[in-house]
Amino acid sequence: MAELIRFGVSLEKTLLEKFDRLIRNRGYTNRSEAIRDLIRGELVKKEWEEGGEVAGAITFIYDHHKRDLLNRVIDIQHDNHQIIVSTQHVHLDHHNCLEIVAVKGKSIEVRRLADTLKALRGVRNATLSMTGVGKETG
Repeated sequence: MAELIRFGVSLEKTLLEKFDRLIRNRGYTNRSEAIRDLIRGELVKKEWEEGGEVAGAITFIYDHHKRDLLNRVIDIQHDNHQIIVSTQHVHLDHHNCLEIVAVKGKSIEVRRLADTLKALRGVRNATLSMTGVGKETG
C-alpha cells in the first residue's frame, strides 16, 4: 500500500456542511475517500484533455429500420478496431436497438469515434463514458 500523508484543508462552514451532505448521500464513510475520488477524477480529466489513454463505453440507440445504418455502424467499427475492445447489440423493441461499444485508447480517438457514431442519421441518442486506465490516478 502507498504511504499515506495527512494534510489540512480550510473550508467555510457552509461549504463543508454541503460537502458532508453530498458525500453522505453518495455513501462515502469519510471525507478522505471522497477527496481522493475528487482528485482522481481531476487527474482522469487531465488525461482526457491531454490525449492520454482511457477506457470507456459508447452507448447509442438507433432505428434499425433506417436504410444502410447498420452497415455504416459496422464499417465505422471495423475502421476503428484498434480501439474497440468489444461490442454488444441489444434489441430494445421492433424499431430500436442499443449498441454498447467498449473502447480503450487515446482519448482523442475515442471521442472521435463517439462523435462519428453519434452523428449518423438514424442514431437517436448516444453517450460516451470514459475513465482513466489507472496509470496515473492512484
